[in-house]
Amino acid sequence: MPRLPEITSRDQLPEDERHVWDYVEKSRGRVGLPYSVFLHHPELALRKLEVGHFVRFDTSLARNVSELAICAAAREMDCRFEWAMHATAAERVGISEAAMRAIETRGDLAGLSEEEALPIRFARLLLRGHRVDDATYAEAVSKYGERGVLELTLTVGYYAMSACWMNVMEIEPPADRPQLPV
Repeated sequence: MPRLPEITSRDQLPEDERHVWDYVEKSRGRVGLPYSVFLHHPELALRKLEVGHFVRFDTSLARNVSELAICAAAREMDCRFEWAMHATAAERVGISEAAMRAIETRGDLAGLSEEEALPIRFARLLLRGHRVDDATYAEAVSKYGERGVLELTLTVGYYAMSACWMNVMEIEPPADRPQLPV
């Protein structure tokens, strides 16, 4: 159970903040976790949703690259909710079982294609050492372009920030989704 109760009705928000409920509902199809907890701060929820929508759907990165970075961030931050939601999305965009296993176990990337290894390595370097080495940076620029590297960095950072918030709020994943061992 989250540390803050879920906001389950539009009427629980002040009249001048109900547009945020509407935005969540329109953009996500419903208002549920984690946004039902984020709505305790509607302005923050709205800003988070806007950036989240960009990193998820509007970057120049291929969906598999984004999902690899997202799953790597979820694992590095031990965020069970993000993992549960994005492990399913990763499967839908064709990420290999070997890549997901390497992320989940924090395993070696040697057996993966460079296409799958690069976003994972980039995320790990950024979140573990707070930097990306020159070779990985150059490889990422070569593969995704300068703009793509900025978007990849934003994706990793956004999901790390989201993981912090969800971990503090103790937002747990549904039992029917992939579970992250922590």
